[in-house]
Amino acid sequence: MTEKTEEQIALDKDITGALNMIPYGFYALTSRADDDRNVMVLNWFSQVSFEPQHIAIGLQKISTTYGLVQKSKQFVVNIFNKQEMDVIKQFSKSRAKNPDKFKSANWQPAPVTGVPVLDEAAAYLECEVVGELDTGSGHSLILAKVVGAGVRAKHEREETLTLLDVGWSYSG
Repeated sequence: MTEKTEEQIALDKDITGALNMIPYGFYALTSRADDDRNVMVLNWFSQVSFEPQHIAIGLQKISTTYGLVQKSKQFVVNIFNKQEMDVIKQFSKSRAKNPDKFKSANWQPAPVTGVPVLDEAAAYLECEVVGELDTGSGHSLILAKVVGAGVRAKHEREETLTLLDVGWSYSG
């Protein structure tokens, strides 16, 4: 591996600084394949089209969730308000460190996909995978069509939980 020049180091610092300026949400992604299910925190998530309504997420390819999504081609994005921060933080550990995340989770099957929807979520989006792009970085970009949704607690956009609210950073 070659050493980076001062210019490359400065550019990397600027890229990291710019990426850290992006406001990231803090969501819970639930997945299910057969009898296996998982929940993980997610912040690489965005709507990418209007008609049809597509979203994109970034998933680490070695994660349990990635395997479940690969198998079922479905997932749910659970959107939380700031008051429910403690609920979602319990899902931040990997499955290896917390094998039964659903032990303390309150959930119901989503109406369209049957994927778990967390009871405390203010809203949720049921999604079906339509494409994937391997980023070459150990992560994949998953493109999905929104096939179902529910709003359970109306609130203003500013009340949606973000990474900044949690005091964490996952960018750069």
